[in-house]
Amino acid sequence: MTTRRKLVAGNWKMNGLKASLSEVRAMVDGAKALSGVDLSICPPATLISAVASALEGSAIGLGGQDCHAERSGAFTGDISPEMLADTGAGFVIVGHSERRAGHGETDAVVAAKASAAYRAGLTPIICVGESLEQRDRGETLAVIAGQLAGSIPDAAATTPTVIAYEPIWAIGTGRTPTTAQVAEVHAAMVATLQQRFGAAAEGIRLLYGGSVKPENARELMHVPGVDGALVGGASLKAGDFLKIAAACA
Repeated sequence: MTTRRKLVAGNWKMNGLKASLSEVRAMVDGAKALSGVDLSICPPATLISAVASALEGSAIGLGGQDCHAERSGAFTGDISPEMLADTGAGFVIVGHSERRAGHGETDAVVAAKASAAYRAGLTPIICVGESLEQRDRGETLAVIAGQLAGSIPDAAATTPTVIAYEPIWAIGTGRTPTTAQVAEVHAAMVATLQQRFGAAAEGIRLLYGGSVKPENARELMHVPGVDGALVGGASLKAGDFLKIAAACA
């Protein structure tokens, strides 16, 4: 497996107020001591512009948590990838399990959003993952393969793309897969992507997400095939986020 530059992206979900900007400033200061790892923060839409200002001139990137597939239109409450790019964002998360489950997003919807991200010049972080029931039935690899086939546009062969494996049963529960389980899934994803995209698959970064915290980051981030982390709750505090980043550096 090719070693790619690590990426640690923080997904703040529906958390964060103006007071949270102090954490962003602390991240900016702490990131100056890190090298060999890319960082990005994905705050809620209400804070994107303010976070963009706080990150200006730093090495930390900015991302959105979701986007609509259209450029503009009568879609109350939605945000287009062009709007995100206009704030200075470089990434957008699409297909998170909480969107798939809570908003009925199918693989086709996720693929359309990823394509829209490409159109706007954003790098999509495309999420895949199995439920506990699917894992218990031994369906994990088949579920992941299906999500990869249905959620990733063909343009991923030539356009920067990130994929995040987040087992649904590990998100926010404090439970994490064993390193052997993570390695198995990431190896299967590498093989699937290589079969579809050939040598171009080497450019697709594969993150692990799901209860990543400072205590388990070093072990998880050194699993073969893991190119970084999509971090949830631990990304809300600068100290925790920076410790996870340091585990990759």
